[in-house]
Parts: sequence; C-alpha cells; structure tokens
Amino acid sequence: MNKTQFNINQLVRENVLGLMPYSSARDEYVSDGSEMIFLDANENPFENGVNRYPDPQQRNLKAVLAQQKSVSVQNILLGNGSDEVLDLLFRAFCEPKIDNIITLPPTYGMYKVLANINNIQNREVLLTESFEPNVKTILEAVNSNTKIIFLCSPNNPTGNSFSEERITQVLDRFDGLVVIDEAYIDFSDKESWIEKIKTYPNLIVTQTLSKAYGLAGIRLGVCYASEEIIAILNKIKPPYNVNELTQKRALERVMDFDKVNTEVSNILEERKKLITTLSQISFVEKIYETDANFILVKVDDADKRYDQLLQKGIVIRNRSTQPLCENTLRFTVGTPAENNALEKILKQL
Repeated sequence: MNKTQFNINQLVRENVLGLMPYSSARDEYVSDGSEMIFLDANENPFENGVNRYPDPQQRNLKAVLAQQKSVSVQNILLGNGSDEVLDLLFRAFCEPKIDNIITLPPTYGMYKVLANINNIQNREVLLTESFEPNVKTILEAVNSNTKIIFLCSPNNPTGNSFSEERITQVLDRFDGLVVIDEAYIDFSDKESWIEKIKTYPNLIVTQTLSKAYGLAGIRLGVCYASEEIIAILNKIKPPYNVNELTQKRALERVMDFDKVNTEVSNILEERKKLITTLSQISFVEKIYETDANFILVKVDDADKRYDQLLQKGIVIRNRSTQPLCENTLRFTVGTPAENNALEKILKQL
C-alpha cells in the first residue's frame, strides 16, 4: 500500500462525508472551570452530581489515556463499550448492501452480528490450523468493495497473538481499513499496535476497560487511529455516548495504574498455575498457547465436561460450535480461591 497516497475520504460513505454533525450545548460552550450559571442545555438545575450532561468529548479521561499511550488526544475516540466503537466503523465506512468486510473465524462474534445489523456482507476466511491469519486467502477474498479487515489479536476464543509479520503483510497490501482488536493486549508481552498508527494511516486499534481494568460493568471501549479517522467517527457518534458515571469511574481506574498492574500480574501468575493443573487432567487432550486471561483446551467430550462442571457450580464456555474448535472449552482465569476450587473439581472428574 502506498501510504503517501492513502486518502481516508475515498473510504467514507458519501452521506457521512457530507454530514453536518449535531452540535450539543456542551460542544458549543466548553467549561474552563469558572463559576458559571448554566441555562443553555435545558437541564434540571438542582445539583445531584448527575443533573448536568457529561462532557461529550471526555476530555479529562482522554488526556490521561493520551499520556499513558503516547498519542495525541485527537487520536482517541471513546465509546459505550468496544461494540459501539465497532458499530461506528460500520456506519462510517460501509455502504449497506454494497460493501463487505473480512473476518477470520474462529473470532469475536460481534463482528459478524454488526455486519448483519448494518446489512454488510461478511466474508469469512478461516484461520490456519495454528490459528494464524491466512494472508494469501485473505487478500484473494478482497474486492473493490472490501472496506475493513478485522484482526482480533490476542484472539478470542483461541487466546494466541497473531504474528507481527502476517499483520504487517495485511497492512501493507490492503488498501482499506485494518482493525486490530486488542481487548486482551494487557495480558500479553507483545507490543500494542497503537505505536504504529502514525506509520499506517489505514490502521485502527481498539481496546477496552472491560478486561485488565476490571470495568466490564461500566461499558467503555477505546479506539486509537489517525486524527482523520477519529474526526469522521466523531461526526456520527451520539453526542453524549459516554455517561458521567462511566467517565468518573474510568478516570479513577486508569490513574490507579499500579493497582491495575498488580491485578494483571496476579492473573498471569494464576494463568501459569491453571495451565499446569490442566496439563495433569486425563481428559484434556491439548492446551492452546494463550496471550489472554483465558485458556482454550481441547478435551475428549466438551459437552459432557461442560455439563459436569456446571453441576459442580463452575461456569465455563463451550466453544465447540466455532470453526477449528471442536471439543474445546474456554477457561477464564479467576481468583486464586476460584482457581483452587476449579482444580479440585477437575481432579475429581
């Protein structure tokens, strides 16, 4: 791909390109902290902590994330979970009934769901037997209407990170957008692709506060990309898509970096122990390499083992319906006490 000739406007839907975004009251007047009387947004004036609209650009939170990730605030978009971020990409770049995307099963199921919701063809290219992108087949599936290729790395449900060489080949040889979903990157020793967004204008990296940061309940997803891509997404996002409570809770958590790192280290230590435990269980046939906070294993009879664990009060995920994942179970790494309970039950079985 000739990066100097890359023009994002050629990928944007025509109606989005000419769209005049909604301008909210908090877009038109941005508080500088001065004591003001706000009579502009038809809010209830009686203070209760959430009677005012939230900052539509989440400036305080973005400032901390920008510093931590060594990017500009203009390279960040925040969404109501990563799913909203992904949906915005479909709505900005994919023309219904005309354009298509490429996904690599087994992978995160929402790419397919969002493609169906937005009436976009989803071209599926299976991963290789070693759960790596098949670059040759991916590029053969591309046509003039292919807008986005989704790469989940570390991948869900397999747990492995894709090779840097294969991802680079896709970025270099595809003229559309490449989305690298890094929901599990904090559990990996691999470098994030965020540092490459200046090198590749077609690269979009998504992350989340649901996994390593332990904030699944507040729904906050993060998108890192060029200023041009972020500006387009800002045109179509709902004005107040990230609520006040989410912004405050997320800000507290991302600033408590030491605690997050301690929890991640604990999870990685427990992951090691869980792999050792699983390797000693007679019905476990294969343990797949993982860079995430979960482990995918192949067993003798996934349905049987899933039911047995359920009867013992342990809920895991049966991934056998996914391509290349016959008779597999996915174990999330729990607390030391939870993992000890799981170990005891597995050995009983």
